[in-house]
Amino acid sequence: MTTADAGAGHAGAAGGTLAGGGSVPGFRHVYSGKVRELYQADDGMLLLVASDRISAFDWVLETPIPDKGKILTQLSIWWFDRLTDVVPNQLVDAPIPAEFAGRAMACRPLEMLPVECVARGYLTGSGLDDYRRDGAVWGIALPAGLTNGSRLPEPIFDPDSKAPSGQHDENITAAELNSLVGPETAAELARITLAVYRRGADLAAERGIIVADTKIELGFDDSGVLRLADEVLTPDSSRFWPAESWQPGRSQVSFDKQYVRDWLTSPASGWNRYGQQPPPPLPADVVEQTRRTYVTAFERITGKRWRG
Repeated sequence: MTTADAGAGHAGAAGGTLAGGGSVPGFRHVYSGKVRELYQADDGMLLLVASDRISAFDWVLETPIPDKGKILTQLSIWWFDRLTDVVPNQLVDAPIPAEFAGRAMACRPLEMLPVECVARGYLTGSGLDDYRRDGAVWGIALPAGLTNGSRLPEPIFDPDSKAPSGQHDENITAAELNSLVGPETAAELARITLAVYRRGADLAAERGIIVADTKIELGFDDSGVLRLADEVLTPDSSRFWPAESWQPGRSQVSFDKQYVRDWLTSPASGWNRYGQQPPPPLPADVVEQTRRTYVTAFERITGKRWRG
């Protein structure tokens, strides 16, 4: 069975639609993730439903972002369709219950791998932290003088292990990855992750968007086929930067949930991300700007107008 959003984050505020997973005729609720709910039909088919919840720093925030679940779902479907020659996915053609219209995907069950597969094309986030400490990312030495937002000479595969609920995912070495999944599967994960990143980065570049990094998940179906799962190249799983404002050496303008992270770590929130208290509710202006950011990402990447 697929495990959507492995680890449900800190207990407490779930917020948004579908919190806890409601009753759906013909389906059994089997899992609540940070953002998604997972249901299973009697024939084994899965229903992956994206809520409007948003997570940051391993917390599920109290305040939902309107339309977020539908945007994540519709953008993932758009990308899945454009990646079928790169990697098969878990989508199946099946009816979606009316109450989940626009925010659910019908999926085949997968045995998910215990790895978050990350590709980095630009230096930011934890990759920047690694570079500043070691001059390298995932053991790959990089040129001196790179800075926040620098483009890497080549995209780098930089996987994490999936941590238990409420804990941070941890970077793993090549040897640890081989131990987790075996050398052949590890090589396939690297190949697929970089191929997905390159295809996504190329298509997004045509629309003036830089994909700085992205995270995907994969699992085996019952025939042993490795398939792309859950979501792909969304504002939750990627960093999207408008190409026209990209400038290395500073934090970048972004079309993703970085806006929420920035507010939570600002004096305005009054929150200590390293403490034990949950984050405060998001103010209305942060909610609206975050929604607008997700809509902008959808519209610029797909070329379609968001109609909710």
